[in-house]
Amino acid sequence: MDRPSSHLLRRGRFCEPGRLYLLTTTTHQRTPLFADFQLARIIIHQLRLCEASGACRSLAWVLMPDHLHWLIELGDGGLSALMCSFKSRSSCALYRHGIGQRHIWQPGFHDRALRREDDVKTIARYIIANPVRAGLVQRSGQYPHWDCVWV
Repeated sequence: MDRPSSHLLRRGRFCEPGRLYLLTTTTHQRTPLFADFQLARIIIHQLRLCEASGACRSLAWVLMPDHLHWLIELGDGGLSALMCSFKSRSSCALYRHGIGQRHIWQPGFHDRALRREDDVKTIARYIIANPVRAGLVQRSGQYPHWDCVWV
């Protein structure tokens, strides 16, 4: 369902450098692009470039066939700038690879600022167990597209 006013939810939103956020974004029409190992690795390289640029510090992430869960500590820029840069650069990288699909990502993303009382390691475990819950593997370690600073 298209929500033309969903951008209004972000109006007045404060992004705090150094704060932890859980970000989720999906592929256009939930197309399982990242079931292709090479395409998934291209996206993962872009995640690492975001971290190398100082935009964020990745704590845990899992790239599912049709979406990404990404637990970060925000750098100096805002969340919208981070996600815009990530989506743009990852789309361009896929186009250079020869993918024929015009749109890679759905517009927007979901974010959740973690609170002090949140158990970050529990959230990270939840993220990396996503492929198990989806029935893609029996154990998290069997899935190739994830990382976590505590594991």
